[in-house]
Amino acid sequence: MANLFYVIGASGVGKDSLLHFARNNISINDPVVFTHRYITRPSSAGGENHIALTQDEFKRRQQLGCFAMSWHSHNNSYGIGIEINQWLAMDLDVVVNGSREYLPYATDLYPTLIPVLISTNPERLRERLINRGRETPAEIEQRLIKAQALDVNHPRLITISNNGELAEAGQKLVSLIQGKELMVCA
Repeated sequence: MANLFYVIGASGVGKDSLLHFARNNISINDPVVFTHRYITRPSSAGGENHIALTQDEFKRRQQLGCFAMSWHSHNNSYGIGIEINQWLAMDLDVVVNGSREYLPYATDLYPTLIPVLISTNPERLRERLINRGRETPAEIEQRLIKAQALDVNHPRLITISNNGELAEAGQKLVSLIQGKELMVCA
């Protein structure tokens, strides 16, 4: 049975970097696909490789049932396309860049999903948010508060610390996706 890896973590913990690392280090022979999120944020905003939509485009696609999952956070709307259902039916493992707040809804839709929490210490998180330059100092403080306040609870939760070198945490994510860590963590 295919796995749905639902990667989550506070903004700035390095999810995009780890997902990019995993995309580049998964073997072409591994039956794994990575989703692109549909986001109402300009593609020029930096960060993840996403499909930029206007609010109207997003609402239209949402009304037409084009999203398997969708949520709103930090003044943007996010969607995961319904293509993931076909990929899972084809017995392909699917990796999704998800939302911590949306996890209970995602679990209702996909009861066997595997949530993967990317974490980092507060000092490192502050440093990353400042360096990426997308938020004002006040917005950074709000993100730091939210990062500490939101408790993620799930019986299958797997946590990967991203405090050290990217390759170290990245290889843990790759091993998990390839099933090498599932036997240990399950």
